[in-house]
Parts: sequence; structure tokens; C-alpha cells
Amino acid sequence: MEVTFLGTSSGVPTKSRNVSSVALRLNQRGEIWLFDCGEGTQHQLLRSDLKTSQLKKIFITHMHGDHTFGLMGLLASCGLGAHAENIEVYGPPGIEPYLKACMKYSYTYFPYGVEIKTVESGLIYEDDEFIVTTEMLKHRVTAFGYRITEKDRAGKFDIEKAKKMGIPFGPIYGKLKAGETVTLEDGRKLIGSEFCGPTEIGRKFVYCTDTVFCENAMELAQDADVLIHEATFAHQDAQMAFEKMHSTTTMAAQVALAAQVKQLIMTHFSPRYAPGNAIQMSDLLKEAQSIFPQTMLAYDFFRYEIPRRC
Repeated sequence: MEVTFLGTSSGVPTKSRNVSSVALRLNQRGEIWLFDCGEGTQHQLLRSDLKTSQLKKIFITHMHGDHTFGLMGLLASCGLGAHAENIEVYGPPGIEPYLKACMKYSYTYFPYGVEIKTVESGLIYEDDEFIVTTEMLKHRVTAFGYRITEKDRAGKFDIEKAKKMGIPFGPIYGKLKAGETVTLEDGRKLIGSEFCGPTEIGRKFVYCTDTVFCENAMELAQDADVLIHEATFAHQDAQMAFEKMHSTTTMAAQVALAAQVKQLIMTHFSPRYAPGNAIQMSDLLKEAQSIFPQTMLAYDFFRYEIPRRC
């Protein structure tokens, strides 16, 4: 699981930062899941090593333009040579009428299949490998945070041990790898766990933006391997953060600390902290690290591989 930041500015793009979008690459299944899609996201994808043809799911946090204005363009381009298939779009109330209006007035249709799903708090998707849940955040409009949980997997199966014990190759191997107890024709009883290494703990990815400090963000982020959290403002601008319902660096760090996450990556920075201004990005990092040392600052095209737990 690898994270690529395609846009890390809040509100408007800057010369060095595009507006919000984060890609989660699931290497084991050749898929890309996108979180938010601000204006210019498809250009950012073209500048990255990500393949649009692998795009399978798009999760929209809320309907503000810096998180949605790139969505229609990206979906339209996917139907014009990107070879995308069956993309699912998840988002808050308003996502379906918004896209349908865009399609109607631009005379656009999606020949490859697009399914639009309005989300509510709780479980929104599950398959054999992943669980996706969402909780409502605290912003000026309806906004959701997303949690992707990879399911635990059985440890590596010891084929050599099975061969040495004379276990016939075939369906039995699959049963043992799944942890089942198998009785052979000669009467031997085999316990699957004795042929497998330690269980591989599933990784947990959490994405929270836009929001002011709130309990639901902490609940969503519990024990996450990586929490991506907005930090629009510096701590000294907390009053502005409360007025605009955004987070400061210290709010993001407090969420990470309370939720006991492994790594915090802050994003969605106000352009007011650009080079030459009184407060620099390095100051934002110091503020957060004073509370939660395992903090990083995202920048456009920054990549982060989510490690497995030992």
C-alpha cells in the first residue's frame, strides 16, 4: 500500500501545490483508490507514475470545489482513452446530482461504467481484503473522513515442511494455509497454524479533511498505521481555524496522539504560509512534532509506503 499526494494546498492552488487529492495504490491488486479530486488532479496523475487505467474507486470527503472541481474532468478523460473500467464514486449527499448535472449540461456520458454511491456513517464497502468505513467530521458543510482497513492475512505457508512430512500437494495445502485442521487418509491430524508463519496484521489508512478538531476523527483514526489529517492553519491562527471549521497543526497532532496512530502526515495547508511569509512550513512541522513527534509534512508527489507491523 503506497500513498501519493497529488495536491496539498487548501482552497486554491499555488505554484508548488495543487488542491486536494491523495492516491492510495494497492499494489497487490493493481488498483488505485483516489481520495478527493480537486481541480487539476488528472494533470497531477499524468505527472506521476500512477496509471489512470488502474483507478477503481474515488472517495470524496465533501462538496467544496477544491475537493471536487477535478472530478468531472477526470471521469470524462477516463472514457477517452484511459481504459478505465467500472469506477465507483463515493461521496456525501449532493455527489450524485452534481455529477449528473455536469453530465447533462456538458453532454458527457461514461461508456466504461461509473457507479455513484452516497455515503453515511459506518461501513460503506467490504470485500475479501479490505473494509472501508466513514464517519462525519465537523466542517461548514457535510464532510466525511474515511478509514481503509486491510484484513489480517495468514502467515506464509511453509511448503518445505509440508513436503518433508509427505503431505500430498493440492487442496490440503490451501486448507492448512487458511488455518484449518485437516485429517489425512493415514489418520494424521494436521493443524494449519503449525505450518504458517506469524499472522500478517492488516494495515490501516485514515484520511480526515476538512474538519476542525472533533471526536469522530479520533475514533476513525484509532491505531492507524498512517493518518492523513488536514492542518490548514498554524496554532497562532486557531481563532481563524474555528471560524472556518478547519484544523491547526496542533489539532491534527492531538488527534494523532489520542488515537495512538503510528504516523501522522499533515496536508491541506493555507497558502498564507508560503516562502517569504512570517510563518514557514518548517514552523508548522515543529508545532505538530512538539505534540506528536511522528509527524511529516506532505508535499505534491510525496510518496509514502505504509509498512507492515513486525
